[in-house]
Amino acid sequence: MKRLVYLSLLLLAVACSQNKPAQDVTAQLNQLAERYVRLGLTIGQYDEAFVDAYYGPDSLHPQTPKAAVFPKDSLLKAVEDLSGELERLIHSGKNDTLLQTRGAWIQAQLTAFAGRIRIFSGQYPRFEEETKELFGVTVPSYPEKHFQELVAQLNKSLPGKGNLNERFQQLANRFIIPKEKLDTVFRTAIAECRKRTKAHYELPATEDFTLEYVTNKPWSGYNWYKGKYQSLVQINTDLKIFLEKAIDVGSHESYPGHHVYNMLLEKNLYRDKGWIEISLYPLFSPQSLIAEGSANYGIDVTFPGKEKNRFAKEVLLPLAGLDTTGLDQYFTALELKGELNYARNEVARGLLNGTMTESEALRWLQEYGLNNRETALKSISFIRTNRSYVINYNYGKDLVKNYIESYGGTDKDPAKRWQLFAKLLSNPVTPADLLLAKP
Repeated sequence: MKRLVYLSLLLLAVACSQNKPAQDVTAQLNQLAERYVRLGLTIGQYDEAFVDAYYGPDSLHPQTPKAAVFPKDSLLKAVEDLSGELERLIHSGKNDTLLQTRGAWIQAQLTAFAGRIRIFSGQYPRFEEETKELFGVTVPSYPEKHFQELVAQLNKSLPGKGNLNERFQQLANRFIIPKEKLDTVFRTAIAECRKRTKAHYELPATEDFTLEYVTNKPWSGYNWYKGKYQSLVQINTDLKIFLEKAIDVGSHESYPGHHVYNMLLEKNLYRDKGWIEISLYPLFSPQSLIAEGSANYGIDVTFPGKEKNRFAKEVLLPLAGLDTTGLDQYFTALELKGELNYARNEVARGLLNGTMTESEALRWLQEYGLNNRETALKSISFIRTNRSYVINYNYGKDLVKNYIESYGGTDKDPAKRWQLFAKLLSNPVTPADLLLAKP
C-alpha cells in the first residue's frame, strides 16, 4: 500500500515537473504580449491613426507624455528587440501549438509596426513592399487591358445611349436614398443583418451599437469598436448613398462585419483566454486584411445568391420611396462591376509608386471603376490618407472567400459557411493562414 502511495506521489511530481516548462513558456509569452500592447499604444501616442481599437487594461497606456520629436529609432529598436525575444521563445517551443499560433500572429503584427513607424516618419516604400510589410500579402497586378476587357463585357450587358459610365450612373441614380430616409433605411438594413447573424451565432447579451451620420471623411462608413461589446458606427453622408450601400455598409460595419468580428475576438480570446495581445487592434497591420476581407465577404454570407436583391426590392425600396423599375438590371450590373474593384488597387499602386498622375487616377476610377467624379475624388482622398490600405477590401475578401469555400463553406452548405466564418472571426488568423488554403 505504501509503495502504491509513493508511486502515485512520484508520478504526480513528474507530471508537475513536466508541466512547469509549459507554464513558464506561457508566462513568458504573456509578458511579451503585454510589451507588444504597450509598444503599440506608445506608437499610437504619435500616430493618431495607428490604434483602431483598444479595450485592455488602462495600466498599459503610456505613463509618460510623448516626446517633442517622433522617436523613430528608439521605437524601431523596441520592435526589433521584442521581435527577437519572441522569435527565440517560439523556437524553444516548436511542439507547442498554442505558442506557435500566438507567436506567429504577434510577429506578423510587429513587422507591420516597423513598417508603419517608417511610413509615419516620412520613409515611403513602394506599393509592393508596403502591402507585404503592413498586411502580409503581395497583391496581384493587372494591366490596363485587363480592365478594358471587363468593361467591354459589362458594356454589352448594359444597353442604352452614352458611354458605359454614363449609362451605369443613369441606372444607379434611380436608387439614391433620399437623405430624410437614410436613418430608417440603414436601421432597417442593419436590423436584418443582425437578425440573420443571430440565427447562427450566440452574441453577448449586452452587445449593442450607436449609429451616427457624419461628413468630411475619406471613407463611406466606419466602426469604432469601444470594447465590452459596444461599437460606434458612423455613416458618411458627403456623397449620395445608393440603395445597396445600406446593406453593404451596414453589414460591413456591424453584422457580421466589424462589430461581430471585434466582439468575438474580445470574448473568445481576450476575456475567456486572457490573450492580452488581442485587446489592441492596430489599423495598419495584417489584422486589417482579415477584418476588411471578412466584413466584405460577410455580406455574401448574410445575403447569399439573390437574397440582397429580394430584400432591397421587398423592404428597402418601399421604405426609401423608390420605384423598383430596373432594380434587377442594376444588381446584375453591380455584380459585374464588382470584378472591376481591383482597378482601385492599380490606382493606389500608381499613385504611391509615382507612375500615375492624379488626373490619370481619376480617369481610371471613372472609366474602369465606374465611379462618378465625386466618388472617384473621394477614393483618391482615401488613398492619399491610408495609402495601400485599399487592398484589404478586395484582395482580403477574395482570400477570405477562398479560405472559407476551400473547406466546403459554399452556397450549397450555408450552415457550414456560417460555422467556418465564425471560426475565422474568433481566432488569431493571419494572411499566411489564408494563403495556405487551396482554391
